[in-house]
Amino acid sequence: MEDSGLYVLSIGVHGLVRGTDIELGHDADTGGQTAYMVDEARALGGRPEVSRVDLATRQIYDPRVEEIYAQPFEQLAERAGIVRIAFGPRRYLYKERLWPYLDSMRDQLTRYIRSLRRAPDVVHGHYADAGYVGAQLSKILGVPFVFTGHSLGRVKQASLLEKGRDPEALEARYHFRDRIEAEELALETAALVIASTEQEVRGQYELYDHYQPERMEVIPPGVDLSRFSPPHASWQPPPIADGLKRFLENPSKPMVLAIARPDERKNFSTLVRAFAETPRLREVANLVLVAGNRDDISELPAGTRRVLNEILLLIDRYDLYASVAYPKSHQPEDVPDLYRLAAHSGGVFVNPALTEPFGLTLLEAAASGLPVVATDEGGAKDIVAACANGVLVDPLDARAMGRAILDAVTAKQKWEGWVQSGLAEVHSSFSWSGHADRYLQEVSRIVVGSRPGFDLPSVRRSRLPKIDRMLVSDIRDTLTGDEEALKVLLARLGETGDEVGFAIATGRTLNQALEILDGLRVPLPDVLITSSGTELHYGRDCIIVDRSWMRQIDYQWFPDRVHNAMARLPGLRLLVSEGESEFKISYEVDRHDAPSTVAIRRHLRRQGLRVTTILDHEIVLDILPVRASPGLAIRFLCFKWNIPPERLLVAGDSGNDADMLSGNTLGVVVGNLTPELEYLRGRPRVHFARGKHAWGVLEGIDHYDFLGSIKLPDEDPA
Repeated sequence: MEDSGLYVLSIGVHGLVRGTDIELGHDADTGGQTAYMVDEARALGGRPEVSRVDLATRQIYDPRVEEIYAQPFEQLAERAGIVRIAFGPRRYLYKERLWPYLDSMRDQLTRYIRSLRRAPDVVHGHYADAGYVGAQLSKILGVPFVFTGHSLGRVKQASLLEKGRDPEALEARYHFRDRIEAEELALETAALVIASTEQEVRGQYELYDHYQPERMEVIPPGVDLSRFSPPHASWQPPPIADGLKRFLENPSKPMVLAIARPDERKNFSTLVRAFAETPRLREVANLVLVAGNRDDISELPAGTRRVLNEILLLIDRYDLYASVAYPKSHQPEDVPDLYRLAAHSGGVFVNPALTEPFGLTLLEAAASGLPVVATDEGGAKDIVAACANGVLVDPLDARAMGRAILDAVTAKQKWEGWVQSGLAEVHSSFSWSGHADRYLQEVSRIVVGSRPGFDLPSVRRSRLPKIDRMLVSDIRDTLTGDEEALKVLLARLGETGDEVGFAIATGRTLNQALEILDGLRVPLPDVLITSSGTELHYGRDCIIVDRSWMRQIDYQWFPDRVHNAMARLPGLRLLVSEGESEFKISYEVDRHDAPSTVAIRRHLRRQGLRVTTILDHEIVLDILPVRASPGLAIRFLCFKWNIPPERLLVAGDSGNDADMLSGNTLGVVVGNLTPELEYLRGRPRVHFARGKHAWGVLEGIDHYDFLGSIKLPDEDPA
């Protein structure tokens, strides 16, 4: 593989991602973000200074969707392609159901990168879910992370709450806690945040605890000008026009066009009311609503069903038959034709969304010679200001929206001016070539000196290159607590050959861990992960520190600032231990007086600190560098020594062990667990043992047949 030039790994977890005929509007998960990622990857892949662009997404085997989504690779440009990664269930899932499987994608991507023998120079995560995956991956690899949020959870949550929606119902449906925390993690990890508009930086990211505008750059997306263009002199109506005629009494009237997913946030209902309650507009124009594809509304997801039913009820209430078209289906190639059809009719494109991070459809309309009426929220402000091709309206004011649309389709001189201005400005300000220029300029700044290597430490007589599997266990209350159980466990391990490795992962220092192991007569492990994942050592014959891990986690670590920030909080007592790691700060927590872990994390983020916080046994709080944790140390170990995570059995009992138990590793939680691990119950690769202490570890070994053929759990039950 060619090593010169930039390697960009872009990640988009959800939706149906393919290089041609993108299924925009297939559902709420397949919208403008999907096209953005594909077009950006294609634009970057055509640049000479870029050697490779991988757009990583889900591999899907599902008869309900096209076969292409099961293909492991799809070429986008000479040096860019879509890489589909298998993780979690094989079938297509909506993004809200993917959260339990994101750690598996992280582990699968780590294996994929290891197979290339070259790490990416930068990892770029799109949306909250890929933000989480990408942030974790960048920590393991030690490379810069770029984040593009697209649509932000705090903004959507606030908008829905303002409409009077029940908070518990919203959480059950949208998983806002997971989504917002993933966004916070992405923001604190990111070396660069790419926004589409200034309003996104000021009005949306400002809502987050880790708001650092100096790390944010506005780089507007482009529009594929090869697909979108005005109707020429000899242009003939496209096939989709015949599909609209059956709805309309007079199809030649100016078309008021809206194209969006049938999502409540897209606000189709206000547009229908605006059209219906403006009598003159009903006389002179037709309304065309392109709201995704459907066969039977009753079989659609509940949210989509509500939106479409509301549209149909409004059409019936206002008796809009013969003046409103709402086709059941359309093909991707119909979208440019719809814009041109509306432009040819002297119509207008309307984006009435309640919130709109950017508004790619507004650029497509401008490139097609079609003026716009758009929401005065989000990115539409920047687009209309730059293109001067329409007017902004309050998305909740149906009367004002109706007047604005009427003016757009009746004031012909103004209409012509908007068309010409939009065409000129969209070509000069919103091209993917220009986006790629700015992207590479900003990314080149953050990748200087950050490219990782594949160096392996000089460890004499190490068994690691030869091992086939490894048991990784916490010490306190997992190995310890039952002497008889530990003896049985050590005897079982002693019967295995050199292909089975043994590691310990503990919050204790190296010296403390060695002292305990010596007292328990436990042989020196192959690997010692100590001080809550901030130290990595290799053992057996001698103990050698992995200094590359220490260099990697030193990123953005400012212990003095952590001490100053924590000194302002009540109920916390600094713990000082001899030989303590320079990358770990620990506090004893008074559960009556101290803030919650969530509140402490928010406090540190608001101070601009990038750290990892771990609560252990509900009484000890560890603060570590943002790239450090026991789970990240394990993934670094797997990546460096080429050990598949599914060949690791990880055992623990408390919060310090939580992120070790995620992803593709095989996990066992011993019976004497603390409440911090309860949230993992039900995950297919985490076995909750009845046996306590080392009995639980032995139970896990038998559950997975770990010393035999290794039985992997079924993550896609029928």
